Amino acid sequence: MNTPANLKYTKSDEWFDPATGKAGITDYAQGQLSDIVFVEILVEAGETIEAGKPIASVESVKASAEIYAPAGGKVAAVNKGLADKPELINSDPYGEAWMIQLEGATAGDLMDAAAYEKYCAERAH
Repeated sequence: MNTPANLKYTKSDEWFDPATGKAGITDYAQGQLSDIVFVEILVEAGETIEAGKPIASVESVKASAEIYAPAGGKVAAVNKGLADKPELINSDPYGEAWMIQLEGATAGDLMDAAAYEKYCAERAH
């Protein structure tokens, strides 16, 4: 499982980069979902959102899942290309598969990489 140390994580498996404001779903989450075949971003650039608000819906060959905002703020950008290449979430969840970018973001109660890895390991048992 890949958990970059510079990111923050939610218990619902989203990541947030405090340096860039980008957010998406974690490597752990994409691994649980398996092959992702559909992504719909539910927010638009210019919207102000709160942490915990649904920002996207993803579907895989196994299941569908709601993706929630790991932080609140103004949506500065939406990764529109993700709808055409949902498989990027499987291959590059922390890079090209970012979902939204926030400006003026306030990160809520997020875990660091070590805490998130421990949380994921506890769920695996």
